[in-house]
Amino acid sequence: MFPLFLALAPLVMGGTLPTCTDTPLSCHATGTVTDTCCYNSPGGALVQVQLWDTDAGPSDSWTIHGLWPDYCDGDYGEYCDYSPEYDDVETLLEEQGLTDLLTYMETYWVSDDETAAEFWAHEWNAHGTCINTIEPSCYTDYTTGEEVGDFFQQVVTLFKGLDTYTALANAGITPSDTETYTAAEIQAALADIHGGYEVTLLCSDNKLESIYYYFNVYGSAVNGTYEPTTPLESSDCSSDAITYPVKTT
Repeated sequence: MFPLFLALAPLVMGGTLPTCTDTPLSCHATGTVTDTCCYNSPGGALVQVQLWDTDAGPSDSWTIHGLWPDYCDGDYGEYCDYSPEYDDVETLLEEQGLTDLLTYMETYWVSDDETAAEFWAHEWNAHGTCINTIEPSCYTDYTTGEEVGDFFQQVVTLFKGLDTYTALANAGITPSDTETYTAAEIQAALADIHGGYEVTLLCSDNKLESIYYYFNVYGSAVNGTYEPTTPLESSDCSSDAITYPVKTT
């Protein structure tokens, strides 16, 4: 069972982010929060997005799409100015000694229509730059690009705690070109790893394609506490006859 509260250890490369205490849960403040390094806003709903791409990644695992800060209402910004954009994520991670992280990403954070490097740069520039609690000014003894390493480590940490493939398999839901499943069956299986909450299921031609796991956060997006929450975007799969296709990889 996925815990209601997921506490994640600080990811420190050189500088440090503040230890936040007594800050409200993101998307739930009743007044103005002055410590912007301890309260995710306006992107207070953090969405961990996974893909079932039949042409990419291991045959027994979903893959990572990213971590998107949502405005708490189903809308979100892109290419924000909280943090600089970077085009060479791989070099930044290598310079920070994050070779194990990079190796993991090369397997589980891949695309079938662009290089991994292009995919990672897009995810950082479009979404990572919109997370206000990891902007450079939040760090003490900041090292250039440190927030990028923290961001990618955080996304991978969340992904490892949300093993979609195993959760579905444990419920008897496995990839098949002949079997179909109901949305209720899929939701019940995934609620077991997401604090009992539903997720957003997205399909293409009623073939399962993407899953959005929603969280609110106490404190920073990197060293804060993640709490599963209800989705802000509706599923678009039908209620039944959903296909979970076999990968070709």
